[in-house]
Amino acid sequence: MTSASRATSHTPGYDTGAPPGADSAERLARAAWQSMLLAGVAALGLGVVVLVWPGVSLLVAGVVFGVYLLVSGITQLVSVFGTHRSVSLRVMGFVSGALTLLLGLFCLRGATQSILLLALWIGIGWLFRGVTHLAAAVSDPGMPARGWQILTGIISVLGGVVLIVSPFASLTLLTVVAGIWLLVLGATEIAAALAVRRERRSTAHPVS
Repeated sequence: MTSASRATSHTPGYDTGAPPGADSAERLARAAWQSMLLAGVAALGLGVVVLVWPGVSLLVAGVVFGVYLLVSGITQLVSVFGTHRSVSLRVMGFVSGALTLLLGLFCLRGATQSILLLALWIGIGWLFRGVTHLAAAVSDPGMPARGWQILTGIISVLGGVVLIVSPFASLTLLTVVAGIWLLVLGATEIAAALAVRRERRSTAHPVS
């Protein structure tokens, strides 16, 4: 190979054999599992905080859960383009992420209103997110870590239903129930993120 041909083969803009958009797809896939991992770590950390924090006030609980919903909404918006293949599923994921962001703002603005409202905001956020996860995983057989995605959706839906329909008489009961669910949800999301990472790596570098 001549020096001119070597320069041409390494010059940006020339065909290197990779399909068009491969780099963008790879970046989106990497951002997807990283955002899922961030959501799982945030859920796990929040679950620990609310369970070990004795006598947490309604204001603090509202702020903490509001921040979590904001993080969860952002990670949904980031991951929707890396894990969902069809346009309809991406739209559902985008709507779910935007709604979760809105509910997080409600928690922050109305943190001192009532325990029932706080449980309602959190529950609706979990319910919509879980439904989106389930719909995406069930309808897309090629989704990375599909089993973990389904399990995450089921846990999120169940947690949302419990928080919506259960009359919590005290903030302590709400934080205990939500904290336990956050621990389970966080661990599942972390496992799903790592599974997506493994599948992406095996697809990008298949064993010959």
